[in-house]
Amino acid sequence: MLISTHQTSPNKKTIKNMKKIFAGLFLTASFAFATAQTISFDKTTYDYGTVKNGADGHTMFTVKNTGDKPLIISKVQASCGCTTPEWSQDPIMPGKTAQIKVGYNTTIVGPFTKIIEVYSNDPANSRSVINIKGTVEGQAAAAEMAAPAMEMSTKAVPASVKTNARKASK
Repeated sequence: MLISTHQTSPNKKTIKNMKKIFAGLFLTASFAFATAQTISFDKTTYDYGTVKNGADGHTMFTVKNTGDKPLIISKVQASCGCTTPEWSQDPIMPGKTAQIKVGYNTTIVGPFTKIIEVYSNDPANSRSVINIKGTVEGQAAAAEMAAPAMEMSTKAVPASVKTNARKASK
């Protein structure tokens, strides 16, 4: 029995067929993404600059569906509890826009940078990130800063002491 170690190379017809298959797959994938819902934002970062303690901490991000199928925002999640997002779960039709309202708790003094994750049915970008940043100036709320108070007086305060001592019997 003879065993050949010679490998046969694919013939020209096989190579031509493989090229056609890959080209077809590429066009199909390109068409699938071209006809999908696509998320875009008017901005991805909002800078509050410097704001006063207790100022209005709300801003809006505009979301646009630049695809040709309905876009659905399924979840918007802030990086911490000091940031609160609000959005509609109604589909955003092709070419239309919607708003994501983001609020920041401006009673927290100091610089801040927060991220907000936006989850959608965009096949190429199912998780998008938008950011807010700024600095809250001023002092913390008076209730947070006040130390416990104690007053002293020179007035005499009447007091009596009772004991439960028993007399010894004779």
